[in-house]
Amino acid sequence: MRSPLLDRQGAVDSEGLDAGVAAHYGSTFAAEQRTLLSGEGFVDLSNRDVLRITGPDRLTWLHSLTTQYLEGLAAGRWTDVLLLSPQGRIEHDFSGVDDGETFWAHTEPGAGEALVQFLDRMRFMSRVEVAAVDDRFVVGRYADGLVTELTDDLTTVAGTPVGVLAWEALRIEAGRPRFGLDTDERTIPNEVGLLGSAVHLDKGCYRGQETVARVYNLGRPPRRLTLLHVDGSVDHLPAHGADVLLGDKVVGQVGSAARHHELGPIALALIKRNTPVDATLLADGVAAAQESIVDPDAGLHVRAGLNL
Repeated sequence: MRSPLLDRQGAVDSEGLDAGVAAHYGSTFAAEQRTLLSGEGFVDLSNRDVLRITGPDRLTWLHSLTTQYLEGLAAGRWTDVLLLSPQGRIEHDFSGVDDGETFWAHTEPGAGEALVQFLDRMRFMSRVEVAAVDDRFVVGRYADGLVTELTDDLTTVAGTPVGVLAWEALRIEAGRPRFGLDTDERTIPNEVGLLGSAVHLDKGCYRGQETVARVYNLGRPPRRLTLLHVDGSVDHLPAHGADVLLGDKVVGQVGSAARHHELGPIALALIKRNTPVDATLLADGVAAAQESIVDPDAGLHVRAGLNL
């Protein structure tokens, strides 16, 4: 769906996954990032798929399926949620809020249908209904961090619209992975820094919990998410999926990349755990320094002599 905000003067459509919303509105990326950080701007994220979950059992049912503690979730409180495979790999992610009658969720563009189908198969005898909706739209803001809200009319949202490139730059700076861009089919939550945010560590069983708990207790996830500070003298950003090299050895792949108003070109990459944290890497052929997001020994503790 093409956003009506693309009709605003200066609006330039995004490419790829974010097509249909503005990449920017004619301003520099630095100016739009500062507008967003000031709290005066908002980002049109209406390309994201929105779901509605209703019924008296919705929160206890979601609690039983997902990585998040959702029983008794306070109305109006946003939370991040994952659904894992039996092996602990991330299969779906969404952000959601309950209004006392309905749990509203949004997920990546194009991912909503598969999420609805999965949830619908898992209803069994629970009193819940799951449906995709096309009359609610996601808006992003900065309020001591990146936050989202829902609206039923994009044209009446208060504030100055800024492009999704501004949002992406601040998201990457914050080390927040984006499902499908900064993860792959093998990713477990421990590798990308989602424990304690999208994964609650003090709740009952859910699918994939054994893997998450084992890696948390033993430490040393197989891979780790890192922020790359890319050489700014090169005129292109590392491409999504490009190899990250240490010398001539492939140690990972590039996820998202953007130009930050203060840090310059930055990217997220998922790399092998044992890659030295102080090593300069090559991301798509461009020199890049690391800033750790997930510690190589991340976990409850590290046992001496452990070799994973």
